[in-house]
Amino acid sequence: MEKILNITSECVPFIKTGGLADVVGTLPNYCDHNRYDIRVVLPFYSCIGNEYKEKVTDICSFYIEFAGRTQYVGIKTLIYNEIQYYFIDNENYFNVAKPYSQMSADLEKFCFFSKAALLFLEKIEFKPSIIQCHDWESSVVPVYLNQLKATQPFYKDMKTIMTIHNLCYQGTGQFDWVRGAVGLSREQLPDEHLASRGGGSILKAGIIYADYITTVSQAYAREIQTPEYGEGLDGIIEGKKDRLFGILNGIDYQEYNPATDTNIYKNFDVNSVRELKRENKFCLQSELHMPVGDDYFMIGVISRLTDQKGLDLINSVLEDLCHEKIQLVVLGTGDYEYERLLEDYERRYHDNVSASLFYSDERAHKIYASCDALLMPSRFEPCGLCQLMALRYGTVPIVRETGGLKETVVPYDNIAQTGNGFSFTNFNAYDMLNVIRYAKHVFQYEKDHWYQIIQRGMNQDFSWNESARKYQNLYDTILQYK
Repeated sequence: MEKILNITSECVPFIKTGGLADVVGTLPNYCDHNRYDIRVVLPFYSCIGNEYKEKVTDICSFYIEFAGRTQYVGIKTLIYNEIQYYFIDNENYFNVAKPYSQMSADLEKFCFFSKAALLFLEKIEFKPSIIQCHDWESSVVPVYLNQLKATQPFYKDMKTIMTIHNLCYQGTGQFDWVRGAVGLSREQLPDEHLASRGGGSILKAGIIYADYITTVSQAYAREIQTPEYGEGLDGIIEGKKDRLFGILNGIDYQEYNPATDTNIYKNFDVNSVRELKRENKFCLQSELHMPVGDDYFMIGVISRLTDQKGLDLINSVLEDLCHEKIQLVVLGTGDYEYERLLEDYERRYHDNVSASLFYSDERAHKIYASCDALLMPSRFEPCGLCQLMALRYGTVPIVRETGGLKETVVPYDNIAQTGNGFSFTNFNAYDMLNVIRYAKHVFQYEKDHWYQIIQRGMNQDFSWNESARKYQNLYDTILQYK
C-alpha cells in the first residue's frame, strides 16, 4: 500500500476558512483505501473545536532549531472517518483565535509548521512516497525536503506535489524577512528562487523545488502560464508545464443532495424539481420578507464581497436590476464598501435586494435550493465550488468564462438545445447584464427549455469520484517514475 501525506493549514471538519479545507478534508475519503494509505497533517490550533481536541491522543514530542531558538514540537493524532490526522502542537505559534493573522507572523508560523511536518515523519517512522503540499502555507516543504535528502537517507525517495488552490496568495513580503522566516542560507536557497515582484515569495520557491504541480482546474492550469493570471510566476510555471496538472475539485454529493438535505424547505430530485423547486423559492421569499411569486427572477450570490468575485460589476448594474422583475439574494461578507452598498440597496429596494452580510451554511443551502439562478461574475476563479452546488440543486449558473467556471458551465444554445447555464466572456458589467436579461427571458417565456437546462445540470456528476480518480492516476504516474 502506497503512503501519501497531505500537508495543509486547514481541513474540515477541524478548521475551515475556505474551500481549501473542503478539498483536503474530502479527497482522501474518495481515494481507494485498499491501494493508498493517505494521511493528513495540520496545525493544532487552539481554535479547533473542543469536540475534536478532546479526542486527540499524544504520540510524541521533540525539539527543533528554528528562528534562532530551540522550539517544542508536539504530535497528536486522531482517526476520523477512517483517515489518520496528525496535529503539530506549539503554543507559541498555534494558540490563536483564527488560523491566519498578519503575513509577517504567518510566514514564520507556517515555515515552522512545514519543517516540523517533515521532521516528525522519521520520529513516528511513517515514510510517505508522495507528499502533497497545499497552497503557500506548506509551499516551503519541498525546499526543506531538498535539504533533508542531502543528509538523511530516510527522506531520499520522497516526491512532492505542490497544489495551487489560488495563485494570488503566495506567502509574500519584504525579501529579507521572507528569507529570515524560511531560515535557509543563500547556498541552500538562492535569492533568485525566492525573489518575486520586488520582494520574496515562498510559493515561488515551492513551485521550483516541487516534483509536480497541480491546480484546481484544467482551465486555471492554462491561465496561470500567462502574464494576465500568472501573478509574476507565469514564466516559472510555464517552464514546468510538462509536470503541471489541472484537476477539477468536486463536491460532496452526500452533503449537497436536494433529495435528502435537511436544511432546505422541500426535498426534490431531478424528476420533481419542476414542481418542488418553486415551493422552495416561495418559502425563501417569505422568510426574507420579499414579494412571493414566480414572476420574479430570483438570483443568488454566495460569495466573498470583493473585486475578485466581480462585485464591482454587480455594483455597476445594481440600479438597473432593481427596476426589473429581479430579486438578488446575497449571502457573504467582504469589503466594507460592498457591504454598505448592499445594505443601502436592501433598504431602498427591499422587494429586489436581500443582503445577508454573514455566512450561514443553512442559508446557503436554502439559496441553492430556492433561487432560479446563481451569479458568479468572477475576475478570476481557479475552480469555483458554488456553481457545482448550484447545478446539483437545479439552480442555473450565470458566470464569467474564467478558470473552473469556464470548465464546468456550458453556455445555453437555443438552437442545439444544449448547455447547463449562461456565461459571458469579457469582464464587463453590461455584458453581464445582457446575459442576466437573456437568462431571465428564457426563464419567463421558454419554461420547457429552462427546465431542460436545469435537468442537464442536475444529471451531471461533479462529485469527488471523478476528481479522486484523476488524483489516483497522478499518484500512480509519480510512483511509476519514483
